[in-house]
Amino acid sequence: MFFETERQHFFRPLNGKRRELVVACLHSLYERLHGPGADYTHNLTRDDVRDILIPVVQLTSHDLSTDVLAVDDELASIESGDVLELSGAVFRSLLRDGWLEMYGDRAGLVTAYRFSRIGKLFAESLWVTDRPRTRSRQRNVRSCRNALEAALRNNDAYDLVDAYDYAEKVISDLSEGVNYFQELVRHIMIEATHSPWDDFIDFLDRFENEFKKQLTADSVERHRQAIRENLHKIQNITKEKATLIELQLNEIAHWAQEERKGNSTFNWILDRIEEMVEAACTTKQPELIKAMNVYMRQATNIVQQAMMLRGGQNRHAYSRAIKQTAKLDGIYQSQFLNRIGEAMSNSEIRLLDPATLKLRSFSQKRKALSVTIEPKVSRDARLIAALMRAEAAGFAVSNEDVLVVLHNELKLRGRPFLLSSLPILSARDVLQAMQAVEAVRGSRDKILTARKLPNKLVTEYYTGSDYQIESSHESN
Repeated sequence: MFFETERQHFFRPLNGKRRELVVACLHSLYERLHGPGADYTHNLTRDDVRDILIPVVQLTSHDLSTDVLAVDDELASIESGDVLELSGAVFRSLLRDGWLEMYGDRAGLVTAYRFSRIGKLFAESLWVTDRPRTRSRQRNVRSCRNALEAALRNNDAYDLVDAYDYAEKVISDLSEGVNYFQELVRHIMIEATHSPWDDFIDFLDRFENEFKKQLTADSVERHRQAIRENLHKIQNITKEKATLIELQLNEIAHWAQEERKGNSTFNWILDRIEEMVEAACTTKQPELIKAMNVYMRQATNIVQQAMMLRGGQNRHAYSRAIKQTAKLDGIYQSQFLNRIGEAMSNSEIRLLDPATLKLRSFSQKRKALSVTIEPKVSRDARLIAALMRAEAAGFAVSNEDVLVVLHNELKLRGRPFLLSSLPILSARDVLQAMQAVEAVRGSRDKILTARKLPNKLVTEYYTGSDYQIESSHESN
């Protein structure tokens, strides 16, 4: 559907011989219509478009390559000196191929021009690419956390959709940082013979303004637990509130109904937010740190090589001076040495005080050698270590064993049961009860679900919230 009707030849202006001129014109038009200094009180007429394009045509280079010109390339057939005709041809090309569109200005009773919807999207991409980065990175991690808190407080589906969008932008921000450092590494390897100080200074500025906050105050790892807790609280809201949010999501998030897996958009969005935050913590942020370390290591190597080359040149300079002195005779040699002496007169030579040079004493050598002696493990030490391992294993219960116990209990009772109703006859029963909720939520089969209850669970061994263990089929 993209290359039909008015957008059939949308990319034709960027595929001609004067594509550089077209990009410059799009940049100026976007700056005028949607840039920081845009005048939204005055619509763009044909004369305004001409006044914008003419200076761009005059300043932009129009040298054409020697390739054969395309038959439908109207811009390439116009001479560069004819500014009016060339600017008019650019305007007609953008209007004909769907970048610009005309509409009626009811206030001024004139025909005005603006970017089409798709033209604005691509023109913004060209404008952002050429524009230097002046704004810092958005704090999407905090925004995701705040949106979840607002959704929990207001029971509003719009806040939940905002949290989903912010979670996507968290992944996008980290991916952009990884691509940025990979591009720096490629650039530094291409220009290894020259010290890329400009890129390094730009990196230091960007690190101070963006990456420093992204890795500290706005770190995904720092807000990870709070986002988890908010998601858990939203999952355990009452069925009436969940049903209301589900209805709102079906009205405002049609895209989620097409992408979701399952019957509930509410549960799917919560799962996707958690998956994206976990992916940002476990995958993207480590990739960002690794890419940054690779760039710093490469930049350090380049700097060290430059310093070694400069030091080598200085040593070679002394060798050349000695060779040249050996070739001269008599008065010429004296004059040459005098000139070298004048050049070196600002140098200062210092010698080490012999008193500061001390040999290592025999006791220090003996102490260093004693460290390398392999210690002998006694029978008592091995026995103590075995007892410690046995004690640690005695209080370790796997989640799989806990799930087996819960499945058996559910089959035996034939209905959902409370965590407080489980029998506690041994220390293993206590450990299984304390680990039941974690085992259910960490399970991959998702057969069992644990729903938090408002009442408390108080036993002789621990105190906490009570949960209802049930089958996911029954809960749906």
